[in-house]
Parts: sequence; structure tokens; C-alpha cells
Amino acid sequence: MPMGSLHQSITEEKIASQTALCRQPPPPWVRDTIRFSLRVRVRKRRNAPLIARDAFLLFLATSGAVLSARRIDLNSHHVKGTHRKAPKSDNVYLKLLVKLGCNLGRTDASFNKVVLRRLFMSKINRPPVSLSRIVSNINKEGEKRTVVIVGTVTDDNRLLAFPKVSVAALRFTATARARIIAAGGEAITLDQLALRAPTGSNTLILRGPKNAREAVKHFGMGPHKHKKPLVVSKGRKFERARGRRRSRGFKV
Repeated sequence: MPMGSLHQSITEEKIASQTALCRQPPPPWVRDTIRFSLRVRVRKRRNAPLIARDAFLLFLATSGAVLSARRIDLNSHHVKGTHRKAPKSDNVYLKLLVKLGCNLGRTDASFNKVVLRRLFMSKINRPPVSLSRIVSNINKEGEKRTVVIVGTVTDDNRLLAFPKVSVAALRFTATARARIIAAGGEAITLDQLALRAPTGSNTLILRGPKNAREAVKHFGMGPHKHKKPLVVSKGRKFERARGRRRSRGFKV
């Protein structure tokens, strides 16, 4: 065999053996040394990083492993996930509901997953629901479904009569709770609902309007958008024509 082909075959065998060693897990003594260094680091000793480094370098020297360089994700570099995995609030009662929702979310029912996702939301994304919205969504007479709202239930003075309905929500205003109970209904919490319907059977989940806030009226300002102008001062010298009357551009 020529010397060139022999050298090439030896080089290929060496590369293959190094690649196989790189794929193998580290020996037990290396893992034990790293664990010991981590325990020392917890005790706030200065030589903990040195012990971990020496163990790793010794493993590389004995195994002859070839490590590949780590790559950088250029498309989504420093991009965080936008969905929440836990609520921002420190309310202990909300955290208990989240723990309950996590346990119930392991079932096949999608109702528990929806409720858990809404428990993670901010207050802006959990707008209040009025009694009139509940009445407008209950169409069938005699239908006994529990209305579920992951948010606040508020009263509506324009509503003259409220039917007998069981409502489960995070919280109720005093007048809304009084009207629900006076009509013969129930105002229960979400943990009481979990005891009655763990999978959300015979329930109707509602949510309020997210874009009904005053701040949303100013978003997307531009020509032909009919948005409300954001005027800091409403005196005699500030924006008395545009946006106030039809003959001067538009009126909101």
C-alpha cells in the first residue's frame, strides 16, 4: 500500500475514533468531580471554578475529544417567547388557582387549558364582564349552564331584570354579587367550580371586550383612520377645531 493512502487511512481512523469519543458520555469520576465543585461553589469557596475547569480539561486530555463550536441563531437571536408561563402577580390566591389549573390541565379537556392561559394574562387582557353581556349570551330558556369568567363581573344599571344563573369568576363587585344572589343564582369562585365540573362540562366561558379602553381609541393615529387625537391640554388654544367638529377634518 502506498504511504499516502496508508497515512490517509490512519488519519480517517483517528478522526472516526475521536468523533466516537466525543459522542460518549464523560466517565463517572468526571461527573463526581463536577458535582463536588458545584457543592463547593454553593459553600462560596474560591477554588470551585478551578476544580470544575481542571476536571473538564483532564477529561478532554484523556479522551481526545474534539468539540465543535457552538452556533448562533441569527434569525431569532435574543428573542424571547411572548407567551406567559406563569402570572406576573404575587397574589397568593391567584397562585393557588394556577397550581390547581396546572393539575387539571393534564386532562384531555381543553376548558382547563383555556382557563389556565387566561389566569396568566395581565389585567388589561382580562377585561371586566357586565351582567348585560352575560344575559345577551344566554339565549336558550331553561338552559342551566354555569357561566365562567376569568376576570371581574360588574353590574349594569341599564339592565332591569337578571335571570337565575350560576356565575363563576375571579371576583365580583358588591352590586353584581347582590343582584346575582337576589335573582336566585349563585356567585361562586373558580376553585368551587373545579369541584363541580373538573373538565368544564355544562359551562359557558365568556370574556369582556379588550379594545373598549379609552387608551385604545388613540392607537393607530393617521389620516382616514378616524382615531381620537391625543390632546394633552383641552384649553382655548389647544385643538379646538380638528377632531371637534365635522367641518374641520373629523369629529370623534
